[in-house]
Amino acid sequence: MPTTGHHWLPFTQMSAHDGELRNFVRGDGTQLFDAQGHRLFDAVSSIWTTIHGHCHPRIVEAIAGQARILDHATTLGASNPVADALAARLCGLTRLDHAIFASDGASAVETAIKIALQYWQNLGQPQRTRIVRLQHSYHGDTAAAMSCSNIPLFNERFAAITFETLEFGSVDLTREDIAAVIVEPLIQAAAGMHIFARARYQALLGITPLLICDEIATGFGRTGTMFAFEQAPIHPDILCLGKGLTGGALALSATLASERVFEAFLGDFHDAKHLFHGHSYAGNPIACAAALASLELFDEEQTIVNALSLGACIRRRLDPLREHSLVRHVRAVGTMVGIELHGERIEQRDFPTPAWRVATGLYRAGHFTRPIGDVIQLVPPLSAREDEIDDFFDAFERELGP
Repeated sequence: MPTTGHHWLPFTQMSAHDGELRNFVRGDGTQLFDAQGHRLFDAVSSIWTTIHGHCHPRIVEAIAGQARILDHATTLGASNPVADALAARLCGLTRLDHAIFASDGASAVETAIKIALQYWQNLGQPQRTRIVRLQHSYHGDTAAAMSCSNIPLFNERFAAITFETLEFGSVDLTREDIAAVIVEPLIQAAAGMHIFARARYQALLGITPLLICDEIATGFGRTGTMFAFEQAPIHPDILCLGKGLTGGALALSATLASERVFEAFLGDFHDAKHLFHGHSYAGNPIACAAALASLELFDEEQTIVNALSLGACIRRRLDPLREHSLVRHVRAVGTMVGIELHGERIEQRDFPTPAWRVATGLYRAGHFTRPIGDVIQLVPPLSAREDEIDDFFDAFERELGP
């Protein structure tokens, strides 16, 4: 029974896991290298995190340089210049006004939900406790994030620690008990790249509840603009960022809020209006330095321009796949792609699912991806070349057969 020894992997059946396969020892640009010496195109950006490629020299230098100056200092009642600079940069990019940091995306969502609830308490409307979310939503695996998610496979075992939320489209948003609406703009990645119609976002314009946009997966150029909400078009009161924030090099997330939201937390200390939430490693200087370097690379390397070119290349290759007998559906926004297979038509053999059989075939051909149910993902680093995209699709077509 091959395993990784003491390392318990998330979302992985360890009894069937081959510890020698998908054991990565090095990264370089768009490539990963495993312990057996295989070179692989990182076709999922290590689950939607890597933007400029692995081990980009500018980000590596920023990390090393900051580590020599200040490795960590708390942001509980204190700050540091790097976190201050990153907060200002993010606010300038998003047209929001204040940023609070955490480590992972789910923690950013937890922060957003707690901000929304305390916001209404501070304004004297404590009855506003309900959260509205989309169908097929996914916002992470911590308690509030799970509560705002609508994928039973991820949630149903943990109902004892989650709370009930309401589904967008089935509830009147003028209700006086609603605190916030949380949405994933344009595309719901964990639902298998499910696309949410842009016209439906019109109902979110001018609402009284706070609007939370979860851009943890879609942010930083994945959809062809810096943030997907720019295309919806909506503008959030609260914005959650993560994954690609540091270019994928280090764990860092951010929750941004408008001036209106922030001002509700100001007052005399004894009024206890300040936000009762925080994380030990919030605003870590090394992670913030990596994020600042990543944001500089967007300008220096014209990352969004390259993302648009990759998106055009992807669309060109997807067109013939739509007619393939083993493909049920194709979904794509920018460089975020889900190819849903007719799993019932594909022989499973000794693999967990037919999609895992296809993904393993791709691995052997030099492309690393991870299926979601019957959906094969392609979410490449934005530094990828068009020939790498073509190579992925060539291998995918060979794996499916005629």
